[in-house]
Amino acid sequence: MNLCIPVTADRGLESPVSGHFGSAPLYLLVDSETRATRTLSNARAVHEHGACRPLDALAGERIDAFLVGGIGAGAIMKLQSAGIRVFRATAPTASVCLDAFLRNELEEMDPAGACAGHGHDHGHGAGLPSRG
Repeated sequence: MNLCIPVTADRGLESPVSGHFGSAPLYLLVDSETRATRTLSNARAVHEHGACRPLDALAGERIDAFLVGGIGAGAIMKLQSAGIRVFRATAPTASVCLDAFLRNELEEMDPAGACAGHGHDHGHGAGLPSRG
């Protein structure tokens, strides 16, 4: 399965999970079977609330699911309409989130469980503050 985890630095599976999907500087792409990783830059990390275009940075990539610290309702709806599942990732590193996902321990998110706004810590992302 092809997973995407928004992260704050490129350290492979030890990358720190970002507190918010849209403002993450990088997206870590992970093959859940081989644990192979690569990163993509998020050129749209700075954007107005509600203007998140989640698939722009990932154009041409096949993503089955996102493991996120936080995400807005609009972004969830856009991803779900593209057939991509979204799971809440509360661990500090991509590796721990991946392991929890593989054990079916992550909660699947829906728009009702999304962030209401940017710039606030909503208690997700391993206690990391949400970034814009």
